[in-house]
Amino acid sequence: MTASTTGDVVAHYQRDGFVALPRLFDAARVVEIAERIEDAGARAAERMAPGDFVLEPGGKVRNLWRLETYDEYFRELGDDPRLLETMGALLGGEPVLAAVETFNKPALQGSAVPPHQDNAYFCQQPPDMLTVWVAIDATTATNGPVHYVRDSRAELLPHKGSGIPGNSMLLADPPSYDQSRVTVGLLEPGDAMVHHCQTVHWSEPNRTEQRRTGLLFVYRAAHTRTSKDLRAQYEAAAAAYAAQQAERG
Repeated sequence: MTASTTGDVVAHYQRDGFVALPRLFDAARVVEIAERIEDAGARAAERMAPGDFVLEPGGKVRNLWRLETYDEYFRELGDDPRLLETMGALLGGEPVLAAVETFNKPALQGSAVPPHQDNAYFCQQPPDMLTVWVAIDATTATNGPVHYVRDSRAELLPHKGSGIPGNSMLLADPPSYDQSRVTVGLLEPGDAMVHHCQTVHWSEPNRTEQRRTGLLFVYRAAHTRTSKDLRAQYEAAAAAYAAQQAERG
């Protein structure tokens, strides 16, 4: 990526709260990554802690969390100097790989992700954190693409528990956004979208016969810190939802 291209990417990201990175990985690397994800998913129950993977009701893998702690391959992928250089420019500080994870939408059973902001989970101040969402399969208009709301990162909005495994938080009172502000991440394998941790986003279910796998790299700037107040809000929302469910029996 040239200096001029990097400048364009940074300007777009700062303006919209997200930016596309076409052809982040070539076809051969995408095939390799897909094989490693498939292997990780097949062995999740025997290799991963129960909280580090989520299955769809139909039994197929929805999420694999903290892959960088289970397989050096994924850590090395996330620590690629080319990626770190670009992420540092977007974060405005030294990038630190925080997580490598998957968001899978298996064919015919991939569940939705409700509208939310990632910093409701991350709880970082300042909110200099982002996610690189890499398409491993083609992401189409019908198999559950991510929707991003332009210029929605200014503040962290109130969230509440969702009860959805793998996406336990959602916006408590989602604003109504004009469709002109919404960009749908339609991607070819190897393409990526990068979004700020306070950009509002969501995705629909996958009811097609085409799977939709995404590999995510999460980075924070080295100067960020976990906010006790934000963490308390997250824990309170999760506890309130748990109590509500308990009352319903």
